Amino acid sequence: MPPVPPSRRQFLSRASLAALGPALLRPSALQAPAAGPANPGEPWDFRISLAQWSLHRTLFAGEMSTLDFPARARSWGLGGVEYVNSFFKDQARDRAFLQELKTRCEGEGVQSLLIMCDGEGRLGDPDRNARLQAVRNHIRWLEAARFLGCHSIRVNAASEGSEDEQRRLAADGLRRLAEIGDTFELNVLVENHGGLSSNGAWLASVMKAVDHPRIGTLPDFGNFHLSGGQWYDRYQGVRELMPWARAVSAKSHDFDEQGNERNTDYRKMLGIVREAGYRGWIGIEYEGSMLPEEEGILATKRLLEGVREEMRAAAG
Repeated sequence: MPPVPPSRRQFLSRASLAALGPALLRPSALQAPAAGPANPGEPWDFRISLAQWSLHRTLFAGEMSTLDFPARARSWGLGGVEYVNSFFKDQARDRAFLQELKTRCEGEGVQSLLIMCDGEGRLGDPDRNARLQAVRNHIRWLEAARFLGCHSIRVNAASEGSEDEQRRLAADGLRRLAEIGDTFELNVLVENHGGLSSNGAWLASVMKAVDHPRIGTLPDFGNFHLSGGQWYDRYQGVRELMPWARAVSAKSHDFDEQGNERNTDYRKMLGIVREAGYRGWIGIEYEGSMLPEEEGILATKRLLEGVREEMRAAAG
């Protein structure tokens, strides 16, 4: 039994999908909320959240569980969490588990923001039945995200073929999922996550092709690795994706003696985020190996806070 009983709109949406029907709702009739409320009284501000992947080695080693995640985030002064479905794959519809996770978040004063979804099939699969099944596979994560109070799920735009063909296929799967997401009052966000999706211009063109108010992006500072060992310019890519951003991922790997990230100029990157008018959460996603996970998370937090203070001071 799903944790959130389906409403009439949800029932109709799922029935239409099962029948392999066309678009369910016209985008002109829908409105999507902003990713997260801005902090009032500041010229530019953001709050800092924690992506669960920052603790992937600890989680895979069984040294903590998803239920421990909210308290761990709060212990570092972080008030928002971003889950990864890989760490509770079999519990998406476990009501007792989700209720306990929600209770722990409430007890810690931590807000559940989104669920990052991997391993649920290709939303741009050339095989129509496989593509529709991938859409169906994501519904349980929409249910879980709604129950936890998230604003979005994060998905991938994986496909194959020419750039034009992949755009058409990915847009089809994403559009269908966004329409279902609207029935849950949730956004569907696409991350630059390797391959063609790490081409900022291409992913921006997919957003335009989907043309739905529930579709958005989750720009990641570091995930701009294309196929064949090539890299897309990360600053250009984030700039191209920010018009649709409902979340932002501050990827970090390594730090110099001054506490700056060696691969990404955070001042330049956060300047791009600010210029886009973004006022939501920015999530720490430490993925390095030079520091233990806790130290890497705290180093990223210090850097974000330091640049934020510099920008506040510059704004007067």
